[in-house]
Amino acid sequence: MRTERIVLAADHAGFPLKEILKEYLVHKGMDVIDIGTFSEESVDYPAIIRRGCAAVLEQGCTGIVLGGSGNGEAMAANKVAGIRCAVVYSDETARLARAHNDANVMSLGGRLTDPEDAKRFVDIFLATDFEGGRHVQRVEDLETK
Repeated sequence: MRTERIVLAADHAGFPLKEILKEYLVHKGMDVIDIGTFSEESVDYPAIIRRGCAAVLEQGCTGIVLGGSGNGEAMAANKVAGIRCAVVYSDETARLARAHNDANVMSLGGRLTDPEDAKRFVDIFLATDFEGGRHVQRVEDLETK
C-alpha cells in the first residue's frame, strides 16, 4: 500500500459505501480520517468534498470521495488546487488513475459500485505507483492551467 493514512468524504448517497470502506480500511491497519457525512440525510456535497480534499493536502495522503455516481464529487474535488481526482469504476480505471494520472483522490459511485468491487478498486489504487516518464509533463500541465 502507498499510504497508511486515507481521507474519506461522502454525501448522503455515498454514505453507506463510505462506512463499508472505512471498516475495511481500518481492518487493514489504515489510519482513516472520516470527514463525513455521517448519515443518509440529504446534504450538498461540494463543501464536504472540499474539506476532504483540504485534509488530503494537509496530511499528504490519499483520499476517497463518494456520492451517488461519483461524478459530482470528482468535479468538486478537481476544483481544489493540488487535487487530481479520478472517477473509478473498474480495475483498469483504478490502476490508470494512479499509473498515468498520479491521482491522489479517487471517486466512487455509492449507488453504482458493488462493495466488494469497491474494496478491490481501493486496493489497486493504493498499490499502484505513478509511472512517471511521458506522463510527468501531462500531469504538470494539469496544475499550471
